Amino acid sequence: MFKSLSLKVIIFGFIFTFFSSFGQSYFIGLFNSSIRDALSITHGQFGSIYASATLLSSIVLVWLGKKIDDVNILKFASYVIIFLSASCFIFSKISSLFFLFVGIFLMRLAGQGLSSHTATTTISRFFDKNRGRALSIGWLGLSLAEFVLPVLIVFLLTFIEWREIWISISILVILVLPISTYALVKNIKLDSREQFDSKSEPLKEIKQWKRIEVIKDYRFYIICMTMLAMPWIATGSFVYQSFISSSKGWGPYVIAQSFMSYSILSVITLFISGFLIDKFSSRKLLIYMNIPLLFSTVVLFYFNNPLSSFVFFGLLGISNGLANVLGSSTWAEIYGVKYIGSIKALTTALMVFATAFGTALFGVFIDIGFSIEQIAVISGTYIIGSIILIYLVKNKLNPQYL
Repeated sequence: MFKSLSLKVIIFGFIFTFFSSFGQSYFIGLFNSSIRDALSITHGQFGSIYASATLLSSIVLVWLGKKIDDVNILKFASYVIIFLSASCFIFSKISSLFFLFVGIFLMRLAGQGLSSHTATTTISRFFDKNRGRALSIGWLGLSLAEFVLPVLIVFLLTFIEWREIWISISILVILVLPISTYALVKNIKLDSREQFDSKSEPLKEIKQWKRIEVIKDYRFYIICMTMLAMPWIATGSFVYQSFISSSKGWGPYVIAQSFMSYSILSVITLFISGFLIDKFSSRKLLIYMNIPLLFSTVVLFYFNNPLSSFVFFGLLGISNGLANVLGSSTWAEIYGVKYIGSIKALTTALMVFATAFGTALFGVFIDIGFSIEQIAVISGTYIIGSIILIYLVKNKLNPQYL
């Protein structure tokens, strides 16, 4: 299915999405209690700092992320690797509210922001006919991390100080990523593209939108409303997993084990959605993306049994699988790949912003006394609105052919 160079691009994406975990909310959320105890702060204080630092990282990402359109991927990825390793080390030195802000800002920018942006932009630009499947395999790196890391970190925290874990991560990044990156993408240029068989039917050429044109297109904002539901709701759930656990009577190991159902169903959905995208297009699948997420809020509202934790996170996993692939392929499908780096920098920044919004909103709700059931109702209402809007424009999402 994939030729040698294509396979290298996919493996590169797989590795970078795995390592993006260290800046993802689910991973940082595992250290929530340890950090709050070390600094003697509340859920709301942690959430406010997390949100403001994440917001700043999203603003910076809009500028930094577009640079991937100007330099070859090896050079860009090298900068990201150094930045990620240094950020992990700085995170281990958090000793005050100010350094908590700096640490979260750096990890959100280097991890969730630039690492995932590097992976998905490289794959989206290189592939065309097989873009859906390539992205689905690339995102398996994050799914593998989500399956393995929560249980591993909860286990390690029982006998290792959390700061030592972050120092170890910093060392791991600088030892593994440079060698693998050089081996995989040293021959990938800005104009490198997927090779087709001579018998393949040529693809229709579409208009290549610049970022300034994209932000003037009303469809962009409706698609964003749909795509941003998963980041802000899932992030709130990940960062405040200890609150959900105590509210529902689930122990910390129940939440950690529930990430396995999240990861398994995310992986299954990644595979299925990748093939469906290549067969039907991302545009036709957008309307279905948030339906599992809506059901997850229903589960959170109605059920308290520990088994419902697995169902809740499993439904989040299905939504995550859909969101990861659709969130990367849709933009290239509608707006082209020539300026995909700058467009993806904007959309990734908006996604990071949504995670900041979710963290702040959940934190405020918790501090003023909202129950997890009330938060579930608010989340579900937003999801319903996003589904209605994308349904209204579903026939207007075609690219402009030349």
